[in-house]
Amino acid sequence: MNDADDLSKLADLHARGALSDEEFARAKARLLNGAAAAAQPNMNAVNGLRRSRNDRWIGGICGGVARATGLDSWVWRLIFTVLFLAFGSGILVYLLLWIFVPEE
Repeated sequence: MNDADDLSKLADLHARGALSDEEFARAKARLLNGAAAAAQPNMNAVNGLRRSRNDRWIGGICGGVARATGLDSWVWRLIFTVLFLAFGSGILVYLLLWIFVPEE
């Protein structure tokens, strides 16, 4: 179910008289605030991604991703190395992040 379906059900209940104006307004606000709060952590993680100035070997990508995800930077270095050795995509992802992620 999405927010539009929930809002239409609330409006239907309000129209049938099952919800008063005040109950409808509270339920609608709770629904909309809950959806905004659920989407907010993802946006903060994406907007908070910065290349590290202190924890860096080459471009600071692994240090920045480590700070954003909570994992140690050596784990991310290992992940990028394995991706590079196995598929060659690790270097491409690392270069794209180096280009598009701003420095702190």
